[in-house]
Amino acid sequence: MRRLILALAALAAVLVTAPPAHARAGFWAVTELDPLPATLRPGVSYTVGYWVLQHGTHPYDDSGALGPTGLLLTGEDGTTLSFGGTPLPDPAHYATTITVPAGRWRVQGVQGKFAPYEVGTLTVPGTLKPAPPQYAMQAGSEITDYWGRVKPPGFPWKAATVIPARAPFATPSGSSSGQAAEQAGLAPPSPQAARSMRPDGAAAADDGGSPPWRQPYALVVVALAAVAGTLLVQRAARAARAAGRREPFDPPGREAREGEEVIGLG
Repeated sequence: MRRLILALAALAAVLVTAPPAHARAGFWAVTELDPLPATLRPGVSYTVGYWVLQHGTHPYDDSGALGPTGLLLTGEDGTTLSFGGTPLPDPAHYATTITVPAGRWRVQGVQGKFAPYEVGTLTVPGTLKPAPPQYAMQAGSEITDYWGRVKPPGFPWKAATVIPARAPFATPSGSSSGQAAEQAGLAPPSPQAARSMRPDGAAAADDGGSPPWRQPYALVVVALAAVAGTLLVQRAARAARAAGRREPFDPPGREAREGEEVIGLG
């Protein structure tokens, strides 16, 4: 019994430290920036192009819109700057205009339904130091080309064969027609985009699905419930065995003495 409890406790610890459910299921994306100027100056506006690539190799291919995209900058003092993106004609390609004060800034890609992506550290005045890749590139011997002359950085990612797209790929749009008009001036993301991000970079729950942390903790609850059920069953079994070993208490009947008549009732 003690071994069973220890094994279930170890399983619960593994589930708690497991990666988010959406990452295990392959629901992740990568933000790649177009080349930046050699030096970014404080207070100067720059137009920055970027790509949101599912699995790092292709546009978002699920049904429905990807959602708002953009760049989120966090300063060393906790100050955040949010720059909403405008879709470009190329699939998975966006642009935004940034104006950044002097300092060191953590740069993250806001990726709609996907979790934020760590782009790197921007020093102003200075340039961007890219962060180490968060996911292993899954480019195989074949890769599909969804683009024309303008392609994502690194394409075709050392693939041996490039396959043309079989059908036109719709440019993902994270906004409605009214929001698109607002983004024409490169306005910050909508409140929905702000709710999807926290200053610490963690992804909040999507409105249409469960939070990524819910599945591991649900498994922990199931494991603990299994332990409790096992304990109750074993306790009931021990009680039944103990009851079977005891003889029923039957006090000896009163013997009739000589000369007495025992009258039975009924």
